[in-house]
Amino acid sequence: MKRIVALDMLRGYALVCIMLDHMPIGVLRKLTLTNFAVFDAAELFVLLSGFLVGMVWIKVEAREGRPAAQIRFLRRAAQVWLALIAGAILLALFSALLFKLQMNHTAVWFQYARWIVEHPIGYVATVALMWMQPNLLDVLALYVLLIATVPVTVPFMLRWPWLAMAVSVLVWILAQPLNALIPNQRPGPGLLFNPFGWQMLFFAGVAMGAFRDRIMPVLRRHAALLTWISVGVLLFSLTIVIALKIGAPAKPVSQFLRQITGGIDKWSLDFMRFIAILAASWIVAVPLARPFAWMAATAPGEALAEIGRGGLFSFIVCVMLSIWGDALDMTVPPGPANLWLRLAIDIWLVTAFWVIAALWMRRETWLPPLRTRLGLG
Repeated sequence: MKRIVALDMLRGYALVCIMLDHMPIGVLRKLTLTNFAVFDAAELFVLLSGFLVGMVWIKVEAREGRPAAQIRFLRRAAQVWLALIAGAILLALFSALLFKLQMNHTAVWFQYARWIVEHPIGYVATVALMWMQPNLLDVLALYVLLIATVPVTVPFMLRWPWLAMAVSVLVWILAQPLNALIPNQRPGPGLLFNPFGWQMLFFAGVAMGAFRDRIMPVLRRHAALLTWISVGVLLFSLTIVIALKIGAPAKPVSQFLRQITGGIDKWSLDFMRFIAILAASWIVAVPLARPFAWMAATAPGEALAEIGRGGLFSFIVCVMLSIWGDALDMTVPPGPANLWLRLAIDIWLVTAFWVIAALWMRRETWLPPLRTRLGLG
């Protein structure tokens, strides 16, 4: 399947934003997606993942048949589950190492570093059973559950799209009580990323990928109207964010906006976050399609695309660099005089992220000679 470079770039951008957002005192986190909209990189990552699932399913089913597509995504669910376990082990061990080196960090809970040393089997078992999802990796737990349903849900969607949409909306409406039924290590009910809420966004992405050849000609007939609506939604979203950042002086505005939107809950994916990411998707896919294609062909765009193509490997690297960056930031004395040092740390981490992803994507060229040299070939 021919890759869409702009999608890889956006996926890489989402991963970089996730890394920076998990560094509490970083500098560049003030420029990430969450500072300009009511949604953040998590929504972008899940929507793009769903879109790619829809595209890949259609291609594989047309070429090899439906059973092949079902097997492929069952294997993918297993890969994501294994990545969750491996990532949790690496996260805990790296956190323990940093504490051993007296490098404090807050990006992950300190208990993981203790449990991996004192109760390694119990720690791995609780992660493998998904009774516990270490923070920074909890979106992978969500992804495991969503991908595991794909062999059943996507054929259902392809056969009865409107019924599938109705079921998805109903599950989304009942998301909070359904999530409360999932046994979990957290003091709150269910998984942090509520799978019954976030499935709405994921399967919206799947539908976009699977039906895009049928949907887009219809939507383009109303392109001007949809663009104006999308711009309005995004401006409204930006107003909410700006009012919250201003704080007390803008409290009347925030209260008025809250009467319109209600609570804006990330973890169950409320309507405002859902509609805002859909509006942004339209703007990127239609009126800004050419500028984004141009950006994807630039050096920074290609670097982000390499990160995006790294898939699960890039996600695990993103988590590790988040912890490392947080620890480095906490070694810098507070104060505006040291702002440039924290900025340098952020830039170094983004660069390191690209270098690691680029090396991984080129592993077929350097890994065999290295194995031969080490006598492992």
